[in-house]
Amino acid sequence: MAMPDDRLTTLEIRAAEQEKTIEELSGQIAEQWKVIERMERKLAALTDRFLELEQTASDVPVTKPPHW
Repeated sequence: MAMPDDRLTTLEIRAAEQEKTIEELSGQIAEQWKVIERMERKLAALTDRFLELEQTASDVPVTKPPHW
């Protein structure tokens, strides 16, 4: 049977390992949010550009090529 001191030491080790894991996961989540925010900005810029191009394209008259 394990002694109470051994059990306490085991619990302290587990708590320290879990704290380290939580800190690592928190760092990964923070990095992922940065990536997501960059992607959202790029998507917004691409959406704006697409809408500009779509507006420009609608101003150009549609004509058949000369060989038709």
